[in-house]
Amino acid sequence: MAVGRLEITSRQPFANGESFGDVGPYEQLDGAAYFVVDPVNPANETVTDLKLAPRSNTGEVHFYSDFRILQPVDPAKGNGRLFFDILNRGRGPCLRNFNNAPDLAPDVPLEAGNGFLMRQGYTVAWCGWQHDAPDVPGVLRLYPPEARNRDGSRITGKLVVTFVPNAPIQEQFLSDRNHRPYPANNLEDWDSVMTVQDSEDGPEQVIPREQWAFARVQDDRVVPDANYVYMASGFQPGKVYQVIYSTTGAPIVGAGLLATRELAAFLRYGSADAGNPCAGTLERAYSFGSSQSGRFLRDLVYYGLNYAEDGRPVFDGLIPHVAGAKHGEFNQRFAQPSSQASRSPNNLFPFSDGEQTDPEIGRTDGVLSRAAAQGPLPRIMYTYTSSEYWGGGGGMVHIDIEGAQDLPVPEEVRIYHFGGAQHPLGTPNLRDSDPANGSRGQQPFNCLDYRPLLRAALVNLDRWVTDGQAAPPSAYPRLDNGTAVTPEAVAATIQTIPGVNFPEPLRRFYRLDFGPEPTVASNVPAIVGQPYPLLVPAVDSDGNERAGIRLPLTTVPIATHTGWNLRHAEIGGEGQILSSGGATGGTLAGSTIPFPPTCEEREASGDPRLSIEERYGSREDYLAQIRGAAEELVQQGYVLTEDVELLVSQAGDHYNELVSRVREPQAADN
Repeated sequence: MAVGRLEITSRQPFANGESFGDVGPYEQLDGAAYFVVDPVNPANETVTDLKLAPRSNTGEVHFYSDFRILQPVDPAKGNGRLFFDILNRGRGPCLRNFNNAPDLAPDVPLEAGNGFLMRQGYTVAWCGWQHDAPDVPGVLRLYPPEARNRDGSRITGKLVVTFVPNAPIQEQFLSDRNHRPYPANNLEDWDSVMTVQDSEDGPEQVIPREQWAFARVQDDRVVPDANYVYMASGFQPGKVYQVIYSTTGAPIVGAGLLATRELAAFLRYGSADAGNPCAGTLERAYSFGSSQSGRFLRDLVYYGLNYAEDGRPVFDGLIPHVAGAKHGEFNQRFAQPSSQASRSPNNLFPFSDGEQTDPEIGRTDGVLSRAAAQGPLPRIMYTYTSSEYWGGGGGMVHIDIEGAQDLPVPEEVRIYHFGGAQHPLGTPNLRDSDPANGSRGQQPFNCLDYRPLLRAALVNLDRWVTDGQAAPPSAYPRLDNGTAVTPEAVAATIQTIPGVNFPEPLRRFYRLDFGPEPTVASNVPAIVGQPYPLLVPAVDSDGNERAGIRLPLTTVPIATHTGWNLRHAEIGGEGQILSSGGATGGTLAGSTIPFPPTCEEREASGDPRLSIEERYGSREDYLAQIRGAAEELVQQGYVLTEDVELLVSQAGDHYNELVSRVREPQAADN
């Protein structure tokens, strides 16, 4: 197997030795996985530049990654399932998304939250796959080999770094979210170019080279620095900046795909004699990825990497969460895996699982084409929010590239749209700004919590794989029933709500030409072609989405919930769709726009949406309807019984926050 050895450097009780139901306590193992891969094995042929890596005397390529495992102290009490959580920028998303655990700093001990994955008996594993993850304690990284020219010299090439400030600044690190940058080759390189745009797809204006430099401010002095750009006049908030420059040193970024595949295969199949701490305890393997790491899973399958070097299948089931139709910079030369810039390999064809032909670029391809040719496909559950339709091309996963017809969905696939939700987990208390990244929206951030839907999806995936019990049917916007529409159709309803503006400009996918081999780009930046169609979920008269799996807060509403928000004038770019991470194409924020509490307030504002007091006789009436909606989702298989009380409790808190000015009927005589 391609794992040469597993070095465990720490073994400790997880969550202070807490016991999880019948499974009991867990332990946490940390260390490094050392890989020895064959660069000419056909299983590795899609990994860019692997054949250019230095080789050992026996012809293999060596590299290593950080890893972490949570497993039952008594493996016999586990469920025999590996839950391989794909890291998002070096941090594992599963405990927050499935266990409702708090989002802690990476160097803080993990917390179990409600213990869902542990109570289910899963062995949870993480593997560093991202070469540029920041050098921060607790962040797991990949340490890849570096590709070399045939003569052994280092590789030089061009790349594009894109950034969007949320506040006036004079200097910018040449990476996304403080990841490890590619340093500029020559601080005085006058062939480097910087451009500025009013929006992602707006016309580019070149900033004269003498107005900026590869430099930063230190001790009130401007000092040269190959990892920064500096402009004395400052970078304006809301503007989109691109820096095009040359660098030297090409890490084999796709080694992260191999590390993920081979560590999962080792934990599933490896022997105790080989140093596998899970030997003989795992029968099935599933993987989950959220946002960046959901896109990583799409690419792992796209590049045909779900079969290990020895030919055995790795993952039986996958849940790529909030990935939209996107790919990622996970297997390109000079890739920036953290970046979500719109004019990057993130937005390249193909978008759908089944094959399509794009005559404008002359390609026929599908996300599952390679995998289908290799053998049985894994079961796949795509889970999306509204944000992926407005900013991630979500409609192109299941609608053809002409925007003319619904596509057939493979029998091994389910598509679940979480109607009205935003890309990140909902914000429980309504607020319109995030001090952590300086973002601010025109409306309060979306409050929908879709984690009950993820928990049910995992249970359903396991039944589907293990017992052949078909997962609940897909639920997503479609052309044939009128629930997939143009943005203009949604605008007609949204713009009737007082104080609510509509996105301008809209985010679109464009055809991008990086040259004959997109993974080793010869066109830097890419040549931009014609746009793809943009279709989004239809809404009802309240502005809430009609399609998909709708949480009780959308079927028994006291607010309008959208998957988009607009940048506030305070952070520049007013009117553009807000990325809460601050970077172009980043984490899309949604909105929760409360209904008027009273009829009087509705009439005074001219709001066409019925007020809360006109809809519900009392808080008790409202919560009874919420409970009924939650129980219906249980019957449909989209929610677990254990989450009904949570959904009712969340709705009660939501009601209290939004209707604090409404007098309850029982208090009317006081």
